Amino acid sequence: MWQGSDIAQFPSQAEASAGARLRADADAVARAARLARGFAAQTGLDPAAASRLTVVVEEWVTNVVTHGGPQAGARIVLRLSLGQEVVRLWISDGGRPFDPRAAVFEGPDLEHGGGSGLALIAGFCRITGYARLGGRNRLVLEMPLE
Repeated sequence: MWQGSDIAQFPSQAEASAGARLRADADAVARAARLARGFAAQTGLDPAAASRLTVVVEEWVTNVVTHGGPQAGARIVLRLSLGQEVVRLWISDGGRPFDPRAAVFEGPDLEHGGGSGLALIAGFCRITGYARLGGRNRLVLEMPLE
């Protein structure tokens, strides 16, 4: 499923992991946040790391649903794994091509609200891979546990 030289490998069996295929609809953000909180509880993440992970997942899925233009019935694939000193996030969606490495943060949108999600994600994570393959965005993020 994940291809390309800049896409990290799926977690080994030794790493704790969780994943879901979410309908890209209005409920996707809540379902993704539940997955992140459940994963954090399952793996014993400290409260600060659990909160950061939930924010990253909520913000990314919100952006896919709100700005990505997924077609009806489209799915967002989300996988989380706990490695040494890091949580890895693999996200795949069928929305418009979007490479977050090229995004420019222009500040919050005070008129319409929002506009800070990518900056929050960039503050909490590093992008370790992005590719557009098979009509899907495929992103790998790593969130240090500090």
